[in-house]
Amino acid sequence: MTVSNYSLINDFEVLLGKDKVATGKRNTEHFVTGWRSGKGEALAVVFPQTLLEFWQVLKLCVNADCIMVMQAANTGLTEGSTPSGSDYDRDVVVINTLAMSKLILLDEGKQVISLPGTTLHTLEKALKPLERSPHSVIGSSCLGASIVGGVANNSGGTLVKRGPAYTELSVYAWVNAKGELKLVNHLGIELGDTPEEILTNLENEIFNNTDIQYDTGKASATDYVDILRDVNANTPSRFNADPNRLYEASGCAGKIAVFAVRLDTFSKPKKEQSFYIGTNSPKTLAKIRKDILSSFKAMPEVGEYMHRDIFDVAQDYGKDTFLSVKHLGTDQLPKMFAMKAKIDVVLNRVPFLPNYITDRLMQGIAKLFPQHLPERMLQFRHQFEHHLILKMSDDGIEEARTFLSQFFAEAPSSGSYFECEPDEAEKAFLHRFAAAGAAIRYQTLNENKVGDILALDIALRRNDADWVEQLPEDINRDIDKRLYYGHFFCHVFHQDYVLKKGVDAMAVKKKMLTLLDNRGAKYPAEHNVGHVYQAEPALQNFYRQLDPTNSFNPGVGKMEKHKRNCACC
Repeated sequence: MTVSNYSLINDFEVLLGKDKVATGKRNTEHFVTGWRSGKGEALAVVFPQTLLEFWQVLKLCVNADCIMVMQAANTGLTEGSTPSGSDYDRDVVVINTLAMSKLILLDEGKQVISLPGTTLHTLEKALKPLERSPHSVIGSSCLGASIVGGVANNSGGTLVKRGPAYTELSVYAWVNAKGELKLVNHLGIELGDTPEEILTNLENEIFNNTDIQYDTGKASATDYVDILRDVNANTPSRFNADPNRLYEASGCAGKIAVFAVRLDTFSKPKKEQSFYIGTNSPKTLAKIRKDILSSFKAMPEVGEYMHRDIFDVAQDYGKDTFLSVKHLGTDQLPKMFAMKAKIDVVLNRVPFLPNYITDRLMQGIAKLFPQHLPERMLQFRHQFEHHLILKMSDDGIEEARTFLSQFFAEAPSSGSYFECEPDEAEKAFLHRFAAAGAAIRYQTLNENKVGDILALDIALRRNDADWVEQLPEDINRDIDKRLYYGHFFCHVFHQDYVLKKGVDAMAVKKKMLTLLDNRGAKYPAEHNVGHVYQAEPALQNFYRQLDPTNSFNPGVGKMEKHKRNCACC
């Protein structure tokens, strides 16, 4: 380390305390390693406990000309919340925001303010007694995801009516073209004049109802239902680089430091009913989707798709996740998975132990438990290749019941459906939840037999009836397993490809992306570009406007990592 490095770390320790500053490879490894892939290096990982400490950390970093990487739960799938490699032109500081986890309810819970470490799970629990629902629910891949992280990454999710996480109301810090750190209060609440006043008053809720504006900007994607109903449109319904969803904190990808976001919440339905649909014809599901979106008065709450192959992989390799969520609940699971990741970091260094020993142990324990999936789901797995879990609410229940009854009565050979009992519905959605982690588990435990996993997150055009891809032989021959699942009514799909041993993943990915470009698809659909995808020109321009000196999370979207000295502008 240089003298200036020692000085900066000492300043962090004086500000936060030594136990809130991690240095050295062993102590920082967990925080510089991506959830699914990616790894980098950092001078330090710091853990501010309050918004004011967060602001003071930023000031120290800017004064020392350091790169700042924002991180909450580090549950992203595209390496966007960790450093990438060691080829930066400045020292990197990772700022972990999880400790700042306060949630503030506005207008009897009709809106909420989330600080940077607040999780979706916390939001769901807070709203439950108020009979309200959040903008998103725990998604298809991981537990513990933060609210601000979802907004910053344009995250999508399972809720058909909600669309991507979006708001125009936030408090954030940025570094302007002259290299000056500035705080912006666009939360729609009068909180004071100086950064210290604003952040202290916000965290301590020192404001009155008269200080709050309710007509100052959107706090959710209010136009999304109309977008979905336009089933003949030649563009996707939602994707990460959509210019209509890029606004300050929304879609920022860590190119600013977000202190808080303000979001809408939604009334809970009085009744819900899930239907399980199976077919061997992709055209059947395409017609069901088009008919429901274009003719139903009520929109679905959820519509989740699974192919038979991911059904099988999730049944075998996602069983421990399924059982953990069902029997232990979600309160402690984020901490348990974080502890597991830290244990893996240590044990993977031991030469005589197999890699990912905790995964192998959890997999073995899960096998001791009896069959966990309902009999009717298993029967449909044997009968049908394509599965759709449809959840309707209130008046939409009878509408769907009548539609599905008539649809399959008129074309009985096209497939079938059943109305889920409550236990069946819970298990169907848990099975779908376990799918993404199961794909990774399959590849991990079979690493001696298979190659890398290539995970794509794509949005098809709303009018694309041929939604099942046809891969050419020069790609198909390199794949061990093709695993398809996703948010069917949004036409957003997760496509995981476990490659054969020795196959060049980057070469296959290049061919895949060319095929998607030719289909008019967009990618990523609901995850950030991170360090995995090339940012589109509009997204690159957005990043440069937010961060003209490239001080925050440089390199995302495969953009430049070096400092942009814009003071002359």
